Amino acid sequence: MRTIAENIAEIRKNIEAARMKSPNPEQDVTLVAVTKMHNTSEIAEVLAAGQYILGENRVQELLDKYETVDDEAVWHIIGHLQSNKVKYITDKVVLIHSLESESLAKELSSRMQALGRTMDCLVQVNIADEESKFGLEKEAVIPFLKFAGTLPGIRIKGLMHIAPYFEDPEDVRPIFREMYQLFEEVKALQLPGVDMDILSMGMSHDYQVAVEEGANMVRIGSSIFAI
Repeated sequence: MRTIAENIAEIRKNIEAARMKSPNPEQDVTLVAVTKMHNTSEIAEVLAAGQYILGENRVQELLDKYETVDDEAVWHIIGHLQSNKVKYITDKVVLIHSLESESLAKELSSRMQALGRTMDCLVQVNIADEESKFGLEKEAVIPFLKFAGTLPGIRIKGLMHIAPYFEDPEDVRPIFREMYQLFEEVKALQLPGVDMDILSMGMSHDYQVAVEEGANMVRIGSSIFAI
């Protein structure tokens, strides 16, 4: 049996190997440990292994854990976020991965202005046009960024993508490559209020391919907790 710490060490090793094959081998890759459906004792093992960036899919689950998990933890919201839930997490997370509507952007802007703070956000892209997933179609990304970049209280830091599941991770490589091309295209535009610093894509099944194709943030849950 492997420990959580051993799993994290193996994932980091794999990330480093994949990074050397990526378009930007000098660029660091950030690991987000996805704690969905895992308890605070398991999360404590993650933190003890030096992995402090945690991602939650659901607001309620984040709220349930927030007060009991060590305050060294740095939280991201990585799942779909409803506008009426924004008020609960504005003082608890440092990055929202799933900005994908004008109504959510406006609500977040309003809440952050009231706090006198700024929230970093990624824009979720559904580049494969999967009906079961949230996110903007490719053609809508740049118009949305031009809108969101003007809103006070939020700062666009990059893009996020949830890839389709294929048994062979190699089958998703063209989709990751297309996301990276979009990322670079947006970066070249230098839109006001928009920084293309982060490309969040890749999960337990396919993160190595994602990093090879340019991801600099990966969201991994099951491979960490498989013990």
